[in-house]
Amino acid sequence: MRHHGSTHKQIEQIGQINNITIMNPTLEIPTVSDMVAKGESPDLLFWVGCAGSYDERAQRITKDICKILHHVGIKFAILGNEESCTGDPAKRAGNEFLFQMQAITNIELLAGYNIKKIVTACPHCFNTLKNEYPSLGGNYEVIHHTQLIQSLIDQGNLRPADGHEFKGKRITYHDPCYLGRANGVYDAPRNVLETLDADLVELKRCKSNGLCCGAGGAQMFKEPEPGNKDVNLERMHDVIESGASLVVSACPFCMTMLRDGIKTHDKEHDINILDIAEVTVKANNI
Repeated sequence: MRHHGSTHKQIEQIGQINNITIMNPTLEIPTVSDMVAKGESPDLLFWVGCAGSYDERAQRITKDICKILHHVGIKFAILGNEESCTGDPAKRAGNEFLFQMQAITNIELLAGYNIKKIVTACPHCFNTLKNEYPSLGGNYEVIHHTQLIQSLIDQGNLRPADGHEFKGKRITYHDPCYLGRANGVYDAPRNVLETLDADLVELKRCKSNGLCCGAGGAQMFKEPEPGNKDVNLERMHDVIESGASLVVSACPFCMTMLRDGIKTHDKEHDINILDIAEVTVKANNI
């Protein structure tokens, strides 16, 4: 597995986190500081995450989540330039000191803005904010975007349009490790997909027996260790065996690894990969 981090040139092109409005000039994304300056506060903080800010593919997921939040009228904001890494990669790589420095800085920032509820599209951010920040004084209601989308469907705020492109299509879902096995979130993404009236099939290794994409535990940022096969290539065998023409993911790291696996297997024209937020936007004509 190779390092998929953004280059300096990419970062210059993409800009800082609070400039994601560049991706769609008509989609205004408020920052918490802007809201506070107006005497307001968000009901929900969207924690974008490093991948969602700087990775070109993950930016599209970020944009679609914002579209959904706008569509249903949720008062939300992002931290913009004030958002920093949660510290997950540092902790997984064994640098506990760096993790705590990053975490405490974030916790102090969130406390200053009195943030109580957070949504994120990154299972790694989700796990860290939800399970590891409380011991350092950061206590929040943290939800993953799949859980948010399911709740919006349950409330009747989202409903797939008639004749949407996914109806009858053979679809499978890949469980991100830090969403599924680490936090037990299996039903929410599947419940969302079940509303599509598609042919939803499970991968051979799924749910608590799911197979990692190969990027977790800070593995995203290092070369592969000795072995017979990269994990993402092994995972693609399950995908190909399922016969699905669409793989739905719920993690930006999984998205990168699955896309690399499809390219390596030369299946780019046969299998597509979308995040569950992208599927929701398309199916609901948002």
